[in-house]
Amino acid sequence: MRPLAITGARVIDPASGRDGVATLLVRDRVIAGIGSNAPPSDAEIIDGSGLVLAPGLIDTGVFRADPAACHAGGITRVVLMPDQRPPLDDPALVAFAQAMGKPGVWVHPLVAATRDLAGQELAEIGLGQAAGAVGVATGRGAIASSAVMHRLLSYSRAFGLAVVTHAEDPALTAGAVATEGDYATRLGLAAAPAFAESLAVARDIRLAEATGARLHIRQVTTAEGIALVRDARARGVAVTAGVTPAHWLLNETAVAGFRSFARLSPPLRSDDDRRAVEAGIADGTITIIASGHDPRTQEDKRLPFADAKPGMAGAETLLALALSLVRSGALTLAQALATMTAAPAALFGLPGGTLSVGSPADLMLFDEAAPWRIDGDRFTGAGNTPFDGLPVAGRVRMTIKGGELVWRG
Repeated sequence: MRPLAITGARVIDPASGRDGVATLLVRDRVIAGIGSNAPPSDAEIIDGSGLVLAPGLIDTGVFRADPAACHAGGITRVVLMPDQRPPLDDPALVAFAQAMGKPGVWVHPLVAATRDLAGQELAEIGLGQAAGAVGVATGRGAIASSAVMHRLLSYSRAFGLAVVTHAEDPALTAGAVATEGDYATRLGLAAAPAFAESLAVARDIRLAEATGARLHIRQVTTAEGIALVRDARARGVAVTAGVTPAHWLLNETAVAGFRSFARLSPPLRSDDDRRAVEAGIADGTITIIASGHDPRTQEDKRLPFADAKPGMAGAETLLALALSLVRSGALTLAQALATMTAAPAALFGLPGGTLSVGSPADLMLFDEAAPWRIDGDRFTGAGNTPFDGLPVAGRVRMTIKGGELVWRG
């Protein structure tokens, strides 16, 4: 491959703190240098003037690896949930999942915590790690049994793997499609109390503290849950938390008209909880922002609200929606990028997420101020987004994976 030089761009590397105009040189699929030197004469030149150059995004906890959607969103690596068909509870399935996205998008699978994700018998976690799993996950639901969860955390600690959990008490949320409150009552929707989340968060934190395991709560969406994580982190518990854009940009009123595209898991919360999520991101309690990419078919979504499958397509809108935190003043641009690059790379021990010399040349060039309107009909895949029609700013212009240009917009 010819060397590749990207010139004139504002280079932001959250992992190192670099932020300034520079030339980045790629050679043999890795970053060969960043500075002010003139590019070599044999290099292919990309003029990045007026754009931001950052590491390719790492999307944590997706339910499907869609290369085209990922490339349009500046995503070069995904951490794949085990909720596949069949679930990733066998080493051969983990190995297959790891290989399926290459070379365009690297897939880093999470091995299922229990057989068939049934929450009862632990899966082959050690063999799953040997096959390529970067962590363990309970899947779309929580493990009801505290004894099983305790064994899972103890066992995973021995392998140094983070355990990714879904934080809702399943006994309280069974059959629910909304958060309990006046709004759900007026709509006649089956609802669960918001504290179903904090009960699960409190239990899992206590078990993680007892075992010394690393715990990642994939989505924390309530003020009470965020407070529990904040307190646990302050006393040194190895717990991290993530969230998706829907839970700081939308509240329960987004389901007005029974809009099934707003049928999510966890369900949308009150506006007090929504504001608490944004505050949790701003103060560093929530360290990872992910798309929650869970595209559904028309048959899954064009149904009565209670019958529709939860989930949203989010890969193509991840960057633009995350940049809303920069415009609101909650985060700096470097901090926002860190939640989607350096933080997930550190949590799961992944290559990438940095622009340091010798790291993979997984890159994203974007226009921070470019205005556009989200249109699910124009998505490269399924368009089930609750943000359909929303005006946003920030658009990916190029995605580079391993030194190769894989998408231009």
